[in-house]
Amino acid sequence: MKLIIQVPCFNEADSLPVSLAALPRSVPGCDTVEWLVIDDGSSDDTAEAARHLGADHVVRHPANRGLAAAFMTGLETAVGQGADIVVNTDADNQYDARDIATLVKPIVEGQAEFVIGARPIETTRHFSPIKRWLQKLGSRVVRLVSRTNVADAPSGFRAMTRDVALRLNVFNSYTYTLETIIQAGHSNMRVISVPVRTNPDMRPSRLVKSNFSYVLRSLATIVRIFATYRPMLFFWLIGGAFTVIGLAAGTRFLAFYLTGGGNGHVQSVVLAALAVILGFLMFVLGFLADLMATNRRLLERTEWRVRRLGLGAHSALHAAHARERETSPQPVGDS
Repeated sequence: MKLIIQVPCFNEADSLPVSLAALPRSVPGCDTVEWLVIDDGSSDDTAEAARHLGADHVVRHPANRGLAAAFMTGLETAVGQGADIVVNTDADNQYDARDIATLVKPIVEGQAEFVIGARPIETTRHFSPIKRWLQKLGSRVVRLVSRTNVADAPSGFRAMTRDVALRLNVFNSYTYTLETIIQAGHSNMRVISVPVRTNPDMRPSRLVKSNFSYVLRSLATIVRIFATYRPMLFFWLIGGAFTVIGLAAGTRFLAFYLTGGGNGHVQSVVLAALAVILGFLMFVLGFLADLMATNRRLLERTEWRVRRLGLGAHSALHAAHARERETSPQPVGDS
């Protein structure tokens, strides 16, 4: 059983000595533990520092592509290097590396395929009240949409099997945390949460520029996820709101008309007609979006099969080369 711990990085040359030093080289249930650092186009010496500190694999983006892209590059590289289990953690040492064994244990014992570390959010000092509220809101939305019971959906401390790593796709350039859980839930993977510990904050978050920015980005991500994975419900809720407004405006006009005062309330008729038409269009959009969502799920399954075939072909070619080297005659030296 091979475990690869991946660490997405951007300008983390100063924090890597702390975070990599905490990573384990042995984990119960795993025969091999390797470290993978993904340098997302850093302008400092992140990649060189990772090699110097003992990272087994270092991959570098030529330019900064964002955390989600670095996460996906890590999964592709880890699977290509033969990982049976992949653990993702942060370069800023936010998560206690001793709990990597806690994340891996349910997978080794066959109880889960995807394990999310649940942080002690209520007792984390550097989390502001609004950030705590958004964390809870995001987790509730993800639980609703994904039909899972994940306690801390925005947590980046997670472990997954090779098959899960092959299936995941991320379209959001900002973060991967919420979207991957929803994909796993819709793919009927066994997703669970386990409590994990955190370390004191080493530096301010790079993702959270300000509370206002965090609120906007988080709400936009939540709305986008809801529209992407529950499109019919999303558009039907909007359509229902417009329909209610239209019916209310129409009822108001009828009330005035029946009492002889309809001449001065023609605007209610216009509002009612416009709102009902918009509501109808939202219902139609809901049907179309649901069909598109079905097509997206089919494409995800197709891509997963293609990835598995490609990985199998690569493994078979590697094994054939190994056998060829073993059976080829060795050169005989001069006597």
